[in-house]
Amino acid sequence: MPRRPEGPPPPPVVARVRVRFAKRGRLRFLSHRDIARTFERGLRRARIPVAFSAGFSPHPRVSWVGAAPTGAASEAEYFEVALSAPMEPEQVRAALDAALPPGLDVLHCVAADSPPLPDRIDASRWRLRMPGVAAADLDVAVTELLGRESLTVERATKDGRRRVDVREAVVWAVCRAENDTCAILDVVVRHTTPAVRPDDVLTALSAVAVLSVPVPPEPTRLEQGRLREDGTLADPLVPDRDEAARLVGQLGA
Repeated sequence: MPRRPEGPPPPPVVARVRVRFAKRGRLRFLSHRDIARTFERGLRRARIPVAFSAGFSPHPRVSWVGAAPTGAASEAEYFEVALSAPMEPEQVRAALDAALPPGLDVLHCVAADSPPLPDRIDASRWRLRMPGVAAADLDVAVTELLGRESLTVERATKDGRRRVDVREAVVWAVCRAENDTCAILDVVVRHTTPAVRPDDVLTALSAVAVLSVPVPPEPTRLEQGRLREDGTLADPLVPDRDEAARLVGQLGA
């Protein structure tokens, strides 16, 4: 007869909250695992009533969506946390933000509504700051890349070396000059498997043109969301805010 965990089962899930946070400054060098552990500690410090799984090794019910790679900053990271007791999303945001180190900043919290959060995210918008690169040189490389039907690069992954088609993933890309010695690349990339990362885009740009990148670029994810026909991204939390506003309106009617 199989063993059963001792004690009562954990409290049921009564609510779910979706969280948008930023990864800034030196904390961009944290791995996703380190970030997840930091948030779990922060949830405990903030005394958020997090729901736990059942079994011999209960763990907090936190679901992550599309984490940015180590070394990349972000203004649009997302996760969903299940609660065992009701709590207003703004209370969750304020308490959790106060319990986290500067650089992991909680921007928005909303009560979760259907459909699932991953179904609302299929692309990212990135800004790559490139010190030491002239905007004119970057523009030549971007024009060449966008003119290709396909451009595949190779990347090492935990499952071995994989080939990814960067051109297929890039929706649009534009460049501008921050100053005479620093270019800025703004690019929207579809989420693929394996994911096309900012360094893959740079590898592709270097493959199609003579592009010298003397120092590591500084990538920042500005947005994640559902790709619209015009190439912009829909905020994945807007439907949840709209639903919350509708319910408040019904209560006030």
